[in-house]
Amino acid sequence: MITLAPGVLLVLDGWGHAAPGPANALTAAHTPVLDALTAGPGGRLLDASGTAVGLPEGTVGNSETGHLVMGAGRAVEYDSLRVEREVRSGGLRSHPVLSTVCGELASSGGTLHLVGLCSDGGIHSDIGHLPEILRGVWNSGLYRIRIWAITDGRDVADGTAGHYLSRVEDMIDDQGVGSISGVVGRDYAMDKSGKDHLTAAAVRLLLDGQAERTVSIAEDAVLSTGTDGAIPPTAVTGVSGRSARVEDGDCVLFTNFRSDRTAPLADMVADKLAASGRRRVRLISLAQYDTRTEIPALVPRADASGGLSDVLVSAGARSLRVAEPEKFEHVTFFFNGRDARARDGEEYLKVTGAPDGPVHEHPEMNAPGVAGAVAEACGRDDIDLVLANLANMDVVGHTGNFDATRRAAEAVDAAVAHITSAARAAGRWTLIVGDHGNAEEMLRSFGDLEAEAVPYGGHTLNPVHCVLVPAGSWEDTPVSTVPAAITSVAPTVLRLFGLPVPRAMTAPPLLGELTLATAARDSARSVREGGCR
Repeated sequence: MITLAPGVLLVLDGWGHAAPGPANALTAAHTPVLDALTAGPGGRLLDASGTAVGLPEGTVGNSETGHLVMGAGRAVEYDSLRVEREVRSGGLRSHPVLSTVCGELASSGGTLHLVGLCSDGGIHSDIGHLPEILRGVWNSGLYRIRIWAITDGRDVADGTAGHYLSRVEDMIDDQGVGSISGVVGRDYAMDKSGKDHLTAAAVRLLLDGQAERTVSIAEDAVLSTGTDGAIPPTAVTGVSGRSARVEDGDCVLFTNFRSDRTAPLADMVADKLAASGRRRVRLISLAQYDTRTEIPALVPRADASGGLSDVLVSAGARSLRVAEPEKFEHVTFFFNGRDARARDGEEYLKVTGAPDGPVHEHPEMNAPGVAGAVAEACGRDDIDLVLANLANMDVVGHTGNFDATRRAAEAVDAAVAHITSAARAAGRWTLIVGDHGNAEEMLRSFGDLEAEAVPYGGHTLNPVHCVLVPAGSWEDTPVSTVPAAITSVAPTVLRLFGLPVPRAMTAPPLLGELTLATAARDSARSVREGGCR
């Protein structure tokens, strides 16, 4: 019988590293526990962006990719990288599905509607893909193109929506095809917290031209608004003075490459089209989405199977996944290699989320609830691994509110203290890791190098912290100093468990064999009857 050293894998969302300074909300916060842990012998930094995790070079990391590769134990080509390859090769503009759809629309008199996030943040979309799509549509002889722009203010600096809408207009002029027919903030069109009334408002704009406001030019949609993400559904009428809509026989192409915040919109679009009798509207997507409705994708996704979750299931180990709603998919679906199947030995606990109202008013969210659930689970003999996410640094960091993010970090510090104390008392190791940078860089200059720095709530290219907290007093804790990425998390967990690392996990463990032996000696326990063999 194999013995396991039970543990906790704790993801601190948005926990990046940067030098102290006026932009770093983390070093400005009072976080004695995290400070001591990162400065101790178990602390080190890991790459979490670009090619190290399967993203295009120079692309910031994100929660979806972070959890995916931590679970896979290897870099997994992200959808954006695969799309970018198609763009550079010219394959996107000549894609057979796009060419066929456009040819049919040109013959039938139908319209192609492009729906996507209007920025170059690289997290959910890239506005740079639009010219290739427009060029491919033009080459197919289709000239009826309507663009429904989703404004950002989260993956890029807030207040830049007008700039990006202007860039889209320039692309339209360069390609000689298309027009912006509607503008709506991502808070409406890309909500995944279950606020269906926001998604429904965006769907009404797209499908029926029903808007809270009407303007004649797209740039006017950003006037007299709060944040870019909160721009209400706005119809852009142009010279005709009429709002556009999706007619039966048209096609909708969703141009985001990331699924989680686009899938709710796509599913509701499909439902509303069916309810309205527009059953001949075709839906396609740039990359594969995890939707109830089957939507053909122009670019397929990479395989992420054979990761930590698969190995634990095969070994008969049990795990508990804990997170607030914002990050619950990440510790389940994405960590499991984008596999939604119910698995033997896995329990899920979605902790009640933050109170209603702007998140910067409640930066603690429900970190105490997550910490309490993890601490309680540490005392369970039937749970080998507790996997949890504390979302505060990322979710609050995205607001660009420095003080609120500082307080969010302090709430996380208190939660980490609770969790590590409970884990030690139960004889568990704890591996704490960030999935991408965010809260450590909350000011950024854009354009002119001499420009004044403005609040920034997006992700960063910075490395992330990783800390191993042993179950007991380990005399030999050789945490590797060799450069590594968050892809090493799964192999490291398997080493701590005393389980072999499969060949599919190409990332190196962060621990040596001595640590494995010591971990097994100090905190091992038998797997329940019928467990590992």
